Amino acid sequence: MTVLRDILVPLSLLRDPATFGGRTEGDCLRGDLTVKGGRAMGLTPVAPSQTPRILMPALVEAHCHLDKCHSIDRMKGIGGDLSAAIAAQTTDKQHWTADDLRHRMTRGLRELAAAGCALTRSHIDWGTEPAPPLAWSVLQEAATGFPDMTVQMAALTSISQLADREFCFAVASHIARHRAGVLGAFVLHHDQSDVNDGLAHVFAAADRFGLALDFHVDEGLGPYNGLEAICDAALASRFEGPILCGHAVSLIEHDTKTRDRIIDKLLRANISVCALPTTNLYLQGRRYGTPRQRGLTCLRELDAAGVPIVIASDNVADAFCPVGQHDPRAALHLACLAAHLDPPMGDWLPAITLNAARALGQDPVHMDTTPISQLRLCTAASTAELLATRNPLLPLHHFEKASTP
Repeated sequence: MTVLRDILVPLSLLRDPATFGGRTEGDCLRGDLTVKGGRAMGLTPVAPSQTPRILMPALVEAHCHLDKCHSIDRMKGIGGDLSAAIAAQTTDKQHWTADDLRHRMTRGLRELAAAGCALTRSHIDWGTEPAPPLAWSVLQEAATGFPDMTVQMAALTSISQLADREFCFAVASHIARHRAGVLGAFVLHHDQSDVNDGLAHVFAAADRFGLALDFHVDEGLGPYNGLEAICDAALASRFEGPILCGHAVSLIEHDTKTRDRIIDKLLRANISVCALPTTNLYLQGRRYGTPRQRGLTCLRELDAAGVPIVIASDNVADAFCPVGQHDPRAALHLACLAAHLDPPMGDWLPAITLNAARALGQDPVHMDTTPISQLRLCTAASTAELLATRNPLLPLHHFEKASTP
């Protein structure tokens, strides 16, 4: 039996806080943690020290683009809306050799590991052929160098392409050969006439091959409503796999009646929504100089209604975001400012842990039901400090050995 001295455990990350012991301190339980058989057994109340540490699950990066990351330095004239970013990144693909992709992807994976991530989903631009692009195989190779991280790969394909049923099922068949493959599509604008056919094929193919689904949707401030179309397709197909919808920025532009109708459908379809504040704040609202609107989905309204919200890093140093970090804590920190996510800050930690894992089709890592090897310690004295600083989230073996009675 091992005892970890003076530990803070966020209440939001426990399955059953009432039976875990310790004493309540703000949004955490506090005490000495007993570890037995490789699992956290509970907390014993003790006199507090001046140096408590937070124990929490490893982070989940639910949405990033490792094929694009760290390419900004070879582009010129970057800065503009989504269309400008797509055009610039498309031009940059002339440089996407195996060596280039491997170098940049490995750098991104190192950054994710350093941030405390154990589960990551990267989108990969698929292209116009049914067969996987070069980046797909290169990321599979690069991920083998990170055995402590599960790396999922989501095909990023236009919904218009997937309106071709033969193409859709061929792509899905290729994806299904990779145990962590995910079928994805972008549904961005109201002028995509093939949306309904494409969505019907996507859900049918995902059901046929047992794939999770991930959508880029309504990535802009404007009269778009691809999100509701996805809800309708999910409900019509009775799809039972995990569905994650990223961006959903235009939800903030709808009137209350429309927004509430969409939120109700999200709940009935069991869809999670992922906010991506760095990229959306940078690209959206470019209408009047300094933006007057926030390029962000309705995080507070979704959360209040019970829709599982997820927050992720998205683009890092590419045409879509010239800065950014591969760090879900940094993304949540920015979301707290942009969306007015108020204290207690521990209430929002599921967006980068429990909710994010479920959205990616994985079992959530609750503190009181999981091996201690899947947990991380941080030298932060509160959940607010956890998000405000970048104190490392490290496996327990990085710390000094605790006393053993």
